[in-house]
Amino acid sequence: MDLGISGRVALVTAASKGLGRASAVALAREGANVVICARGADALAAAAAEAGADAEVLAIPADVTDPAVPAQLVAAAVERFGRLDIVVANAGGPPAARSLEVDDDQLEAALNANLLTSVRLVREALPHLRAGGWGRICCITSSSIKQPIPSLALSNTARTALWAWAKTAAADLFADGITLNLICPGSHATDRMKAISVPTGPMGDPDDFGRTVAFLCSEPAKFISGSTLVIDGARSVGLV
Repeated sequence: MDLGISGRVALVTAASKGLGRASAVALAREGANVVICARGADALAAAAAEAGADAEVLAIPADVTDPAVPAQLVAAAVERFGRLDIVVANAGGPPAARSLEVDDDQLEAALNANLLTSVRLVREALPHLRAGGWGRICCITSSSIKQPIPSLALSNTARTALWAWAKTAAADLFADGITLNLICPGSHATDRMKAISVPTGPMGDPDDFGRTVAFLCSEPAKFISGSTLVIDGARSVGLV
């Protein structure tokens, strides 16, 4: 299938490893030029080399949780490529914690990392998406928005807040030709998942996840917006 994004410009945050990296690589393989960021310079360079086999890549060492960084990333993308069409908002998850054990500082840090980073990124990118009359926004969250995970109270809270914001924003954006969707992974074979849990049962393939992100950012997905796609191997048991 031709996804219709060859020549488009995508910005993917927290893209040096795991699902962010897989998403950037998948977009590049479809012909999109990609701007990626992450804190670790070595892993970022390796991700850029992989994605750069198929498209032009701009790699920027940066911490997307810094409130000033989203504006800097968008400006760099537009300066380098002259446009911005696709935003994949991703950030590392907060540490494991039980709900009654967290303090205010931990909650504020989680909300900054897993809610406000996406909001800031979309806000900064929006004028450029609107200028092109076409845009795709995909926020990587977690299957915990559908079924909270007992040991991840911080993640459960911040990511569910992002879900509520995104559902509201998607309705405001659709008339401008811009879609906004959430993609919610369960257990995938990433370094983070291995660090926070002992894997039990099958785990998702990050490359498959990346290709799903690329589809949501494609031309054929133009009528998919405000949706929440859970990719967790049928582990969430709720009907909603």
